[in-house]
Amino acid sequence: MPRKPWDIAFTAEPAEVAALRRIMRLHLGVWGLQDLADEAQLCVSELVSNVITHVGPGAPATLAVSMQGTHLRIEVHDPDPRALPTLRDASTDSEEGRGMALVDAVADRWGVLLRPDRKVTWCELTTKLPAPDGHVDAPSVIRAEALLHHYAAAAKPRHRAGGSRLTSAVAEESAIAAITDFLHWFRAHGRDVDDMLDRAQMRFEAECAARSQGS
Repeated sequence: MPRKPWDIAFTAEPAEVAALRRIMRLHLGVWGLQDLADEAQLCVSELVSNVITHVGPGAPATLAVSMQGTHLRIEVHDPDPRALPTLRDASTDSEEGRGMALVDAVADRWGVLLRPDRKVTWCELTTKLPAPDGHVDAPSVIRAEALLHHYAAAAKPRHRAGGSRLTSAVAEESAIAAITDFLHWFRAHGRDVDDMLDRAQMRFEAECAARSQGS
């Protein structure tokens, strides 16, 4: 699964925080890193709020997200290299510096890069990926990938040879075709297709919740 770096420019305003959090969650869903969504959204909130507080509302800024090895890296760029973030105990009464204390609590590491014309405040979250372009090594994912190999081979014989990993495009099309065929199978056996989808969605959400609690 390719996870290409992306970035988005924004204006440092409180109203932008919620939108950036949604964008972060959507991208992590595409990347198969839904289990990091809560921590990543918290980091986005605090890094952006830090710019609003210490650089000032209306400052031009950029959110940049990438993979650093098997870590998820979140960066916020702002135009003031002098306004450095502060770190204080999150349990203190003072509000100043508490945001970075929260980032420090959930991130594997964080820091600040100073450039002549800007500052980059970054943090990295640990993933469960075996490789930057790999997938979460869960039994359900392994079973699905094995099924998709067989399904693609049956649909297009050229995929039988070599046993190489499917490209993301072929795997995605194979998954959609497999789901469609299963829906036809349910209907042919007198099952309600919408009910089957609802049951599958409920099981998926329950397994995701159980995995999050166990991590």
